[in-house]
Amino acid sequence: MEQFKILDELVNLSHELGIESRELVILGEGNLSADIGDGTFWVKASGSNMAAISPEGFSRVRFDVVMELAAKENPTEKEIVGGLRAALFDKKMKQPSIETFLHAVGLKDTGAKFIAHTHPTAVLSILCSKSSAEPFLSHIFPETIPICGVTPGIVPYVDPGFALAKAFRDSIKDYQNKHGKSPKTLFMINHGLVALGDSAQEALNITLITDKWARILLGTMANNGPKFLTDKQVHRFAERLDEKLRQEQL
Repeated sequence: MEQFKILDELVNLSHELGIESRELVILGEGNLSADIGDGTFWVKASGSNMAAISPEGFSRVRFDVVMELAAKENPTEKEIVGGLRAALFDKKMKQPSIETFLHAVGLKDTGAKFIAHTHPTAVLSILCSKSSAEPFLSHIFPETIPICGVTPGIVPYVDPGFALAKAFRDSIKDYQNKHGKSPKTLFMINHGLVALGDSAQEALNITLITDKWARILLGTMANNGPKFLTDKQVHRFAERLDEKLRQEQL
């Protein structure tokens, strides 16, 4: 059945992102989700390890229940925990991650099919610095342009959980109003990276190329600073038909 095919893709994506040598997540860090297309979505259960996760490490959750709770102004912790439990498609499943609200909002508001939230060491080395997300506002090599988007979204630091989902939604709306489309990549200040893809492979591609982007940025900072591409160069590359075809193949 389709929901289990999507779940298999999600488990495989989690294992790819959890490879220790990639330094994208450790221990119980990070979370993933995927839209099943029937009013429910898969999301990582609380505390699951991405590198070793099994299908049982994901919970199937109803959009309507989560979005109704997300619309509240200041729900209590008891309401949040109880609401997440009530949102489960099958009450035998594990408690969904506290970031379920973020994933529900991201999937619903952007139309993405897969969301990968990670804490790459290289990316955080920049997001946790005084430079914050500013170095990511300009590109330094062409490949990031079609994969990550011309411009990333930025989410200010907010306490993880319900409040973060509110800030995440505001950042998406601001981006859509400004650019007329949804972001593929969002940098969360002092927190991590969110990749929004039409497929599990696209979410993985965005994460991996962003990690490379951060590593190169760190290298340039030790060598007289980055040499950014001009806006003209960025938009020219983004509009190239060969690059659009290459991106479809990726």
